[in-house]
Amino acid sequence: MSSAESGSRPVGPADVEGWFTELGLAPSERAEREGIASWDLVLDGRRRFGLRITVILDPALAVICWAQYAPPINDMFRKSYRKLLRWNDEFPFAKFSVGEDGRPLLAVELPIALAGVDELGLAIARILGIADQLLEESREWLWIGGRIPDQGDRRSANAAFLDRYAGRLAELGGLPEAAAAGPAATEPGPPEPGPAGPPEA
Repeated sequence: MSSAESGSRPVGPADVEGWFTELGLAPSERAEREGIASWDLVLDGRRRFGLRITVILDPALAVICWAQYAPPINDMFRKSYRKLLRWNDEFPFAKFSVGEDGRPLLAVELPIALAGVDELGLAIARILGIADQLLEESREWLWIGGRIPDQGDRRSANAAFLDRYAGRLAELGGLPEAAAAGPAATEPGPPEPGPAGPPEA
């Protein structure tokens, strides 16, 4: 249930933790500072495994889901920045940026008035779907020599979670983007010039 559906009842950390339980997701770490709570999860897409995603709750503003998309960029920054800008055009309901340490980040933001279990699930599934789609284009950032390692018979540990949203997100091969956006998606602008990191938790 979204905050709007519950009469704009304030969203707190206990709500978010209940949403994780309903989604079948188990955070590995939790932190709270100055009223801002955060949770770290390590999740699998269908092709990209072990993606670290941080969910941040600012009860007055938004729920932000951001992924440590790749290690710090070591090539010519201009080339990589152009790639991130192109991806922002291709995936208008998510935002790529670069952290202070040079690490590419991928984020989806939910206004607090729309935050709920299904909206959070869609946001996290969107991140995993994008990471799967861009695996080949990201391989030079992720592995030495750009060679994708053989995963053998490994299967996603979060397949049931992905299946829950597969028919609702274009990033998971479901509906076209215009129909899949729904209330969970907010359209960000292009990345700000220069380094931009996630909110402090």
